[in-house]
Amino acid sequence: MGALLLFVCLLAPFVLACAIRGRRARRQASSKSLALPPGSMGWPYVGETFQLYSSKNPNVFFARKQNRHGPIFKTHILGCPCVMVSSPEAARFVLVTQAHLFKPTFPASKERMLGPQAIFFQQGDYHTPTSAASSSPRLLPEAIRAPPALPRPSRPSRCGASSYALNVALLSIFGEEEMRYIEELKQCYLTLEKGYNSMPVNLPGTLFHKAMKARKRLGAIVAHIISARRERQRGSDLLASFLDDREALTDAQIADNVIGVIFAARDTTASVLTWMVKFLGDHPSVLKAVIDEQQEIARSKGSSGEPLTWADTRRMRMTSRVIQETMRVASILSFTFREAVEDVEYQGYLIPKGWKVLPLFRNIHHSPDHFPCPEKFDPSRFEVAPKPNTFMPFGNGTHSCPGNELAKLEMLVLFHHLATKYRWSTSKSESGVQFGPFALPLNGLPMTFTRKHDY
Repeated sequence: MGALLLFVCLLAPFVLACAIRGRRARRQASSKSLALPPGSMGWPYVGETFQLYSSKNPNVFFARKQNRHGPIFKTHILGCPCVMVSSPEAARFVLVTQAHLFKPTFPASKERMLGPQAIFFQQGDYHTPTSAASSSPRLLPEAIRAPPALPRPSRPSRCGASSYALNVALLSIFGEEEMRYIEELKQCYLTLEKGYNSMPVNLPGTLFHKAMKARKRLGAIVAHIISARRERQRGSDLLASFLDDREALTDAQIADNVIGVIFAARDTTASVLTWMVKFLGDHPSVLKAVIDEQQEIARSKGSSGEPLTWADTRRMRMTSRVIQETMRVASILSFTFREAVEDVEYQGYLIPKGWKVLPLFRNIHHSPDHFPCPEKFDPSRFEVAPKPNTFMPFGNGTHSCPGNELAKLEMLVLFHHLATKYRWSTSKSESGVQFGPFALPLNGLPMTFTRKHDY
């Protein structure tokens, strides 16, 4: 309970701002003839925040509300009046067909850290080309190389999925030409990351202050790289896509979006990789199928040691299905935040202007109506494409994750090298799930890797 009270206190500024908007929105709702969705709002200001965080798994709270009220319901968490939607049709309404009525929203402190010109916070003309650049296939061939974070040969090692994801993200963004900056970029980003969920008090010694200093240094390094790259006018990485004259982005816009892509590619990718290793360890027959597939691809490359190609990754059908099923079962992104920019009517209900709207991806991914025996890990279910809007591991619509192709590529490349070059084992750890904010095995998943030729 002490940790919960501390959490609420740290979010007090964001909570107060949301509460003020919530009171205004409720006054607007009362003047309308349409009814609000069913549900309860809890106590003043606090709402149902305590109920949400009293459970070790916040998804239990959402599932219980859905069972009681149906696929659209209201609640009040973190000082914000919210409408939760848990049907594919409602998610599509919010994220795709009527996306212009719902803007992306983040706490102001996180916006300052990522950069106000990152695509997470944009709509309209600026968002579309920037998102296209961040998803550009131009960076993919450069990314298909031996993973930079795999253990050193000839001795047992421990390797973190989080470290791997960060290394690959930086290499894919900046390419090998900027390797001399990678270590400082990593250290600055790791310091910045520690402040993401800190109280936004910019005083010396606080996590937020340290994070903002790191953000300033990170921006300076990226600006220096951008300046040098403009003079050389070459490269086939993500930065080159941002620098393309057709995108017409300023240096400040590019810097904010580079940092935003690192954020998008790091923790979520690392979480999926961790769950993937765990699920494969729990299902030996599936693991064998993945190893057989990857060894066949390795044999086709011969002994020349030539790197993987984009065409090789298209042959990883079994591995791809394992990735899809991992993202469905784990549902790293349980939901996303949007905010109604005006009063919106949906299925006879009013969503007032200023209210948060949360499409509940995990509820959709775990619905037996869309995925029979949803708690079972079964990659074969993806031999057939899922129904539209029932599988959204990267969100949906114009604001879906811009790094989704990079994330999928990272996982395919990692498991090719793991399956063909390494044996691994997981250390015994307490079972369960922790949320901080992404779902991970309780206490992480310590692993030991050993080169196969060492046996």
